[in-house]
Amino acid sequence: METTLYNSYIFKAMDAYPFNLEETIEALNYALSYDKNNVQALCLMAKFSAEQLGDYETAKNYFAEALALKMENPMLYPDYLRVLIQNEDYEEVQKLLDFAKSIKGTDKAVLQIIQGQLLEVLMKWKEAKQAYKKALKMGCNSAFISFVEEEIKRINQKLPRKKAKSKSKNKKKSAK
Repeated sequence: METTLYNSYIFKAMDAYPFNLEETIEALNYALSYDKNNVQALCLMAKFSAEQLGDYETAKNYFAEALALKMENPMLYPDYLRVLIQNEDYEEVQKLLDFAKSIKGTDKAVLQIIQGQLLEVLMKWKEAKQAYKKALKMGCNSAFISFVEEEIKRINQKLPRKKAKSKSKNKKKSAK
């Protein structure tokens, strides 16, 4: 990435987001006016559209544009996948997840978390738990590992409880 005027606007937008939204959008608009094909600016605009405006369709369009320009950019996949989940595009999420896992440099542990989130939204609790356990094994820092452990605890609360066998045996004995 060469240092150019539009890149300074991207840096301003990145620095301002999400605390100063007016400065963020102004800097992004300037950056995109200089280079409408800047992947970083498109991704941040997509993130802004989704997180601040709740406009998932616009966010998807920005992400799709960025993806078309540079499919091998590992940084755009996690946010794009989250937007697709929010927009309930579950089949598209799975296809993109499978593809993203093949991209060199993508954070495979984060992608595994997103896999778990997708399965959780689909109410496939056991599969989600397995995805989170796989992410746990991939974790390389304590904060990530703690986060994944909390996800697993939350999933455990959603799993159907098995009735204790000893209680049912005691009821049968007392009935005789």
